[in-house]
Formats: sequence, C-alpha cells, structure tokens
Amino acid sequence: MMKKVVVTCMLILVAAEILPAQVSTSAVPFLLIAPNSRASGMGEGGGGLADDVWALHWNPAGYAFQTGTELAMSHANWLPGFGLSDLWIAHTVFKHEMPELDGTISAGLTYLNLGEFIRTASTGPEEIGRFKGYEFAITAGYSTRALNELGLGINARFIHSRLAPFGTEEEKGTGVASGISFDLGLLYRPENVRIPFTDTYLRDAIGVGVNISNIGPSLTYIDEEQADPLPLNFRLGFAVDVVQTEFNNLTYILDFSKLLVRRNSRGKTDPFYRAIYYSWVDKSLREELRDIVTSMGLEYWYGSPKLIALRIGYFYEDPKYGNRKFMTFGAGLRYDIYGFDFSYIDAFEDKHPLGETLRFTLAMTWEKSPF
Repeated sequence: MMKKVVVTCMLILVAAEILPAQVSTSAVPFLLIAPNSRASGMGEGGGGLADDVWALHWNPAGYAFQTGTELAMSHANWLPGFGLSDLWIAHTVFKHEMPELDGTISAGLTYLNLGEFIRTASTGPEEIGRFKGYEFAITAGYSTRALNELGLGINARFIHSRLAPFGTEEEKGTGVASGISFDLGLLYRPENVRIPFTDTYLRDAIGVGVNISNIGPSLTYIDEEQADPLPLNFRLGFAVDVVQTEFNNLTYILDFSKLLVRRNSRGKTDPFYRAIYYSWVDKSLREELRDIVTSMGLEYWYGSPKLIALRIGYFYEDPKYGNRKFMTFGAGLRYDIYGFDFSYIDAFEDKHPLGETLRFTLAMTWEKSPF
C-alpha cells in the first residue's frame, strides 16, 4: 500500500525561523540563527566586532586579530512561542592561534533538533511509524592578516539536512540532503584613527567588517529541478569602542545584512553565482534598501580585567520583507578562564515564536585570549 508522510508541521518549523520572506525559498535556514548569547544580546549582530571565538559565524576574519585558544558552547530552545520542548539548537566552536601557519584555525558544529514526527498511511489518519528530524553543519576555517590592519578569513562547511527519511508516494527522492558551503570575510581594524577637529586618537577602537556566508550549490532533496538554494547572506558590520578606560568599556555595534536569494523570471531560484549580483538589482533602489536587515547594540564591561557585562540591542526588518522586530537583552560574567553569557529576546507581542527566547553560552579560554 502506498504511504505518505504527514510533515506539514515540520516544514513549517523549518521555515518558521521567522526569517525574511526570501528564505522561505531556501534550504537550511538554521545556518542564519545567531549562535551565541553575547551577539544575541546586542541585537544579533557582530560583523564589525568579531573579537571572540564566535567570529566563525559573524565574520571569520576576526580571528586574524585574536590570540590564544578558546572553546565555547551554546544552547537555546528554539521558537519557544510554539511550546515545543524538543525543538532546540546547539553550537560548539573552537579556535586556536597557530603562529607556524601565520594565522588561526577554527572549527564549529551546529545541530538543530526538529523533534519527533508521526508517519500516517495515505488511506487514513492511523499512525504507521515515527521518525526524528534534524539538521547539522560542520565548519572549519582559517584566518590571517592580509595586511597589518586587514584580516582575511575563510570557512568551509558540510551541511546535512534530514527532514524525513523517505519521500511521498509519488516522489523518488527523500527528505534527506547534504551539501557544502563557504564563507568569506574581511575585517579592517585601524590601529589609530584621529577624531576630526581634535588631537585625540582612537587606538584599536574601530572595526569594519564584510562577510558573505553560505556560498555554495543548492541542496537537492527530491530531484535537481526542485533543488533549494542555500541562505546566501551578505553582512556589513561596524563596531566602535565608545569608552575605553581601565575599569569601564562601552562598545557600539551596527550591522546591515541582506539575503541574496532570488527567483528569476521563470519562477526558479537563481544559482548562488547569479544571486550574488542580481539580488541587488532586481528591484528599485528603495525596495533594495527596504530589504536590508538592521541590527544594533551596546555592550558595557566593568572590571580590570573585564568581569561583568550588560548588553542591549534592537533588531529591525521591514514589514514587507519579514517584519521581525525585537529588543534583545543580555549579561555576561568572566572569571579566570571561564566565561558565561545569556541573552533574552522581547518580541513586543504575545505568543510570538521568537518571544522569550533564552540563549546560554559557556566559554573557556587559554593562552592570551582577550578575557
């Protein structure tokens, strides 16, 4: 007897990362989820900061300015507004300075647990089996300084998506796919910047970063005609240390990001090498600007060395292109080689899928790392 899979709910969860409208046409949107509590507490940005082990996600070029060794892990119940305890995401990242390679190597693992789902027969609602859905990505990277004030970073990633271990009754493929992607980042950190009309210099206080992530071929679940593009993403980030004293430090960040996923005139999504260009020019300038997501945040540190942090941020997306708007809050604590951070999202409305999202991060650092 021919069978079918009732996976509508699961597919909603995969797409309901509450990402921009274009990402509903892409595969594995979990690659865009903010992984760490620190960045999440600052409006989910960090392309111009990228000064800790989580640079793997925000801008791998940030490792070029880091020293030492660091390991960190994070966990969050995802989309808590849905009330599903088995929907969660976890990350592990690692970086190690290697002077013999004139740079830093890094690695990361992301795992999204989609929970357990029921398989039913095509002739009725009776249960004939259960299966679990999940997705994961394994990333490796290398970063170095191209110039004294310019860092370069590159990541390579293996992606595996297991939405369902079988297809529907008329399809030959399954809900399982694997693929690869790459990230490329640049980070400019001038050693000295003079404040206009003054004799005051900002020293190692400014960062400007660019990161293009998830560059790669589409994922094929059923057949090539139905292949789904990766969530190719462009990020431009700025960071400024507004206050730098022995016991008090205040940093402001501002990020602009844009999904480079586009449907062509035939109704199909462009391959990544076309989407990188045409995603910027297929609409009017006003519409292209509305399609850009803005993240901003503040981080305050007290202590010498840094001991306690408080964070606040804001995330904004135009109503026509996703309509995500929320405040973020966070705090951090550093002691010896350990660091602990948490963040909280306030989505301004009751029962919003992202509302009350809590992220927890634990880090350990050795050998000259910036704690």
